[in-house]
Amino acid sequence: MSQGQEGRAFQNPDARGRSVSALVALSLIAVVAIFLVSNAVTTIEAGTRGVLKTFGEITGVLEEGLHFRMPFITSVTVVEVRTQRYESNSSAASRDLQTVTTQVVINYRPDSGQVDRLVREIGVDYERRVVDPAIQEAIKAATARFTAEELITRRPEVSDLIQRGLSERLTPRGVIVESVSITDFNFSPEFARAIEAKQVAEQDALRAARELERARIEAQQQVARAEAEARARLEIARAEAEALRLQREVISAELLQLRFIERWDGVMPRFVGGENSLLPMLNIPSSEVLGDRGPAPQRAPAEEPAPAAEPAASP
Repeated sequence: MSQGQEGRAFQNPDARGRSVSALVALSLIAVVAIFLVSNAVTTIEAGTRGVLKTFGEITGVLEEGLHFRMPFITSVTVVEVRTQRYESNSSAASRDLQTVTTQVVINYRPDSGQVDRLVREIGVDYERRVVDPAIQEAIKAATARFTAEELITRRPEVSDLIQRGLSERLTPRGVIVESVSITDFNFSPEFARAIEAKQVAEQDALRAARELERARIEAQQQVARAEAEARARLEIARAEAEALRLQREVISAELLQLRFIERWDGVMPRFVGGENSLLPMLNIPSSEVLGDRGPAPQRAPAEEPAPAAEPAASP
């Protein structure tokens, strides 16, 4: 810029002021435009729904994605429709008038098709206003139908009864109950000790019954073994008796004589059995018995008896 132009600009301050004002106005317009555009666009995240309000009145439900709306006129209330977890403790009386504290975990979600009704009738604070009171009432109603002992032994039935009670109360309000889990039962110390003593007694009785059954089985096994041994001895005796019977049928006098001849060694016995004593047999050489015709062996002559000594003369 030449010195003349600088002098003219310096001499004309109104032109400089108008330039600054125009720049400020453009900046304000840009800011307002950005603000309007940002308020005219709404993004609904996955797992949520947007309840559209026009001057405070619910006029629709926005699904997931990008949506345009009239700024300053409409507003959007975001409601999460994913499964939510809620934990609650409740004290109630059982059917046998025992005080029981029940801890439950509820999985639930708002009905995506009824979020406008949920916001209109209850608001976004539906968990405190509707869900927790319904849980307390359902637990008390279910606990009163069981004894304290049955609450432990029939826990699945108690859980199902609580879930049915919750569904009856919450489904019409636009809340879907998916599952109910009982995480703990707490009883009074006296009742807890009574339950423990009963369980110990039942375990002792069961152990005694098992011991009795084992003794009965062992006795049956011993009887079975004794019967088996007796049958075996009887079969052996029958077999021996049958063998003796068969031998008696087969053995005859001729067979015995044949067996005797087969086993005889050619020596005559010296004695034979008599009625009351043994009788000597003649000394017959075996050769004669066998029919040997050779000369018979000569016998030594018998010695004559010596003459008797004369009696000595008397003095």
